[in-house]
Amino acid sequence: MLLPIVFTIIKILIIVTVILLAVAYMTYAERKVIGAMQVRLGPMHTGPYGLLQPIADAVKLIAKEDLTPDMVDRPVFILAPLLTMVPALAGFAVIPFADNFTVFGMEIKPYITDLNIGLLYVLAISSVGTYGVIMSGWASNSKYALLGSLRSSAQVLSYETAMGLALVAPVLLAGSLSLREITLAQSGMWFVVPQIVAFMVYLIAAIAETNRAPFDLAEAETEIVAGFHVEYSSMKFALFFLGEYANMYLVSTIAVVMFLGGWNGPFLPPLVWFVLKVLFIMFIFLWLRATLPRLRFDQLMSLGWKVLIPIALANLMITAIVVHIVR
Repeated sequence: MLLPIVFTIIKILIIVTVILLAVAYMTYAERKVIGAMQVRLGPMHTGPYGLLQPIADAVKLIAKEDLTPDMVDRPVFILAPLLTMVPALAGFAVIPFADNFTVFGMEIKPYITDLNIGLLYVLAISSVGTYGVIMSGWASNSKYALLGSLRSSAQVLSYETAMGLALVAPVLLAGSLSLREITLAQSGMWFVVPQIVAFMVYLIAAIAETNRAPFDLAEAETEIVAGFHVEYSSMKFALFFLGEYANMYLVSTIAVVMFLGGWNGPFLPPLVWFVLKVLFIMFIFLWLRATLPRLRFDQLMSLGWKVLIPIALANLMITAIVVHIVR
């Protein structure tokens, strides 16, 4: 009875530690990739090839003075960054990183749990993070922060619908909401092949959901200074930062599980395949940030309501008809 609990705690600690390290070094990769695209070197001076730059950034943020303005609603102001980061980490509880394997006669399950409603759990828990953005905008008592949080609310409402509709199509193909069952259903063919339209809709909606360029209107520096986190500093700001990158990893892992076959792939170990696919999706985030300008807000809304949702609905109807005929 005690042993499974200990194993679960160990798996949680490993996953959280790996995600936090991956977040830290994704900031390094982002600077390097964007630097290369702009014919710059990126970080080079902190450690060999700048590899210690994320550590230096973390120490700088921790050492900075933690300022809390007088006009804020203090309890909500403090709770908001936590509400952004914790749901992003909790979403990884149902992600299957590889297939089950045996070590010294003991079966190892490389995931914390396999819920039969795993996809619904991820969608629900990731939506909670939006409340952190809304609360930070309201509690900051600043017009820039309030505008940023209102933009984020409208953006999430618009693009979560398209994202949900895009994810229903592979669920129809797999006949399950369990992320492990969906991965196993792709052992013969990845769902990106019959569902390339749903994959593209999901990818665009996921970038908008995480407030990344070219959809970063919630923190547009040139328009509303830094948006919802303009009044935050030190570790509270760092928690927003960690939450944003953890969310990027979460939506990337969902893309891999739902469309790119999860851990399935030839020759390489399953975990290696899974990591390579996630890094490929993360590279698309960096690539778009380096190449596309920020959309206007009306363009953002038009893309969501007039383009992505109708396409996702049409794709879902066609998929449902085909699945009904075939089965």
